[in-house]
Amino acid sequence: MIYVTVGTHEQSFDRLVRAVDALKADGTITEEVIIQIGYSTYVPQHCTWQKLFPYQDMVRYMDEARIVITHGGPSSFLAPLRSGKVPVVVPRQLRYGEHVNDHQLEFCREVSQRSRNILLVEDVAQLRDVLTRYDELAAACSVGTASNNAAFNDHFCRIVADLLEA
Repeated sequence: MIYVTVGTHEQSFDRLVRAVDALKADGTITEEVIIQIGYSTYVPQHCTWQKLFPYQDMVRYMDEARIVITHGGPSSFLAPLRSGKVPVVVPRQLRYGEHVNDHQLEFCREVSQRSRNILLVEDVAQLRDVLTRYDELAAACSVGTASNNAAFNDHFCRIVADLLEA
């Protein structure tokens, strides 16, 4: 199953919803697709969809999905990362009227370059290739479920211990 979420931002994200629906229609995507379309105006014809899902349903769909496709909001792509999944991230863009500026695009570019743990898709024309090669591309990413909290706490404890010895 593929789960798609466009978030809860009040501008539509028809570009992504339409692209996923078209890939399902032409047979590129053969598995079930569930889309949370938010305030998008395009209504998918080939995928299961709902405007908004209760939080518990969204978490369940992310956990059950083989692939999670999401907009560029950090909360939406961090959730699958916490489950050890490499999300396909399609940032909302100003030029398409999907957001008030390009902060999602700029942020996702940084995350992609620094962390190499998301599959960034700036142009939905790339989505077919990314989904077709998903397993190969995801395997090349560095995804772990470990938190930085433990490393921070260890480092902080060493600093405190050094200060107490002085």
